[in-house]
Amino acid sequence: MAKKMVQAAGAHASPFEQIKRTNDAGMEFWSSRDFSEILGYGDYRNFEGVIEKAKMACFNSGHRVEDHFVDITEMIEIGKGGQRPVKAALLSRCPRSLL
Repeated sequence: MAKKMVQAAGAHASPFEQIKRTNDAGMEFWSSRDFSEILGYGDYRNFEGVIEKAKMACFNSGHRVEDHFVDITEMIEIGKGGQRPVKAALLSRCPRSLL
């Protein structure tokens, strides 16, 4: 799945539109790690509870959680060019599946 960052047109683009990604089918999604930064969470583990509450709200509203939340492992940069795996989720606003 391609993880292209899409830059929204215009200087007044929403920060959420600036971090939006698209997959090969053209569907929009967001990384929960990017989302947590925009919302001001200094530590991602504090945002994980928010994701769990959002999953519950999605379920309670009659939507399939799997269609909007896909748990993944992303690689992040650490010192001296190294990388390490971290938990994240792909978030969707559309009713179709990300997969």
